[in-house]
Amino acid sequence: MEHRRVTPEQWDALAAEPEFRALVRARRRFVVPATIFFIAYYLALPILVGVIPQVMSRPVLGPLTLAYCFALSQFVVAWLLLAIYLWRARRFDLQAARVRQLQSREVRDAQR
Repeated sequence: MEHRRVTPEQWDALAAEPEFRALVRARRRFVVPATIFFIAYYLALPILVGVIPQVMSRPVLGPLTLAYCFALSQFVVAWLLLAIYLWRARRFDLQAARVRQLQSREVRDAQR
């Protein structure tokens, strides 16, 4: 891949392109809710342990309590979010490639 220095004018032109703006919106629509969900899920454990310790200390399987199950589930949730992001990132990458192609064409046309 060839790297070129992008001028502020070229960047402004690219940022104004509908395809680029659609890419930014699509990525933001996924990343912001996923981040909020993960933070809420992560903070739920200490909050629940502090607010309802009698429920969270309830045994589920032998000495394994509900709090431990919740803590272990955080690993699963993190890996699931990673997998979902990687699946969605393929589409983001394809959109980014189209935007780069469009931008390259426009730069070449402007240089002629």
